[in-house]
Amino acid sequence: MHNWGMFEWGDLRYLLAVARHGSTLAAARALGVNQSTVHRRLAELERRLGTPLAVRRPTGYQLTEFGSVILPLARSVEDAVIALERQARGAGEAVTGTIRLTCPEPIVGRLTQSGLLDRFHARYPDAHIELLTSDRYLDLSRGEADVALRSGEPEDPHLVGRKVADSFWALYASPEYIARHGAPAGTADLRRHRLVAFDGAMSQHRANVWLASVAPGATIAATNSSVLGVLLAARSGVGLAALPTTIAEGEPGLVEVLPTIPELTRGWYLLTHPDLRRQPRIAAFFAFVFADLAALRAVLMG
Repeated sequence: MHNWGMFEWGDLRYLLAVARHGSTLAAARALGVNQSTVHRRLAELERRLGTPLAVRRPTGYQLTEFGSVILPLARSVEDAVIALERQARGAGEAVTGTIRLTCPEPIVGRLTQSGLLDRFHARYPDAHIELLTSDRYLDLSRGEADVALRSGEPEDPHLVGRKVADSFWALYASPEYIARHGAPAGTADLRRHRLVAFDGAMSQHRANVWLASVAPGATIAATNSSVLGVLLAARSGVGLAALPTTIAEGEPGLVEVLPTIPELTRGWYLLTHPDLRRQPRIAAFFAFVFADLAALRAVLMG
């Protein structure tokens, strides 16, 4: 290796992005830069280190042997930088700064209309809540968000927080679908019906797993990668869909055809990374929410 005095640690993030996403185009999208920037910074990193780090294959980019060796070290650098940023964001005792809250898209409207966030801003005018809406789980350990409101048992054992509500799911269809195909008499009747399922990043969602187990061979009439997309498909009349009762019960174009499904019941959790939990703005937000859980439960459970 050579030119250590000129080594740019920031270039490691381009290597990490290519390793995670498999292509320079996908890496560029993830980093919010041009594809040419990824090519240029990766090439510069290789020049500084004096050896290739990734090679292009028909199926995408593949790390070289040396690239694979240094990848864990690059991740360690990234983890250290993220930890430093967390500490910097939480410096001081005043409740100030931005709290990046991630939650599922269907909840956003109910949360903002509840007045809960407005009351928090009134209590702490120097703090600001930024909503990051996504049907996938943003990685709190990687700094993609500060706080998560999500259903399902926490997959990352390092996150801290508590259960704040329950998440119930039932099966829904439009009145038009029921008029044409009838309503299922029970789960055993589902295999003769047309279903709406999740795809993409949500293809392994528990609703898909449950439908496959109770209705093997059923016709999948439509798929979508978001809860709202599946809801709209069901409302259009193409098929039956498993949906959260909180949002489906408020839809005039949907009818519950099977009641709450125990296999799909989960808890709602408010979570953060332990490095952030004691920082003033995060601690204040958790304390505020826990003091008014009734309002949050009304958002999450109706």
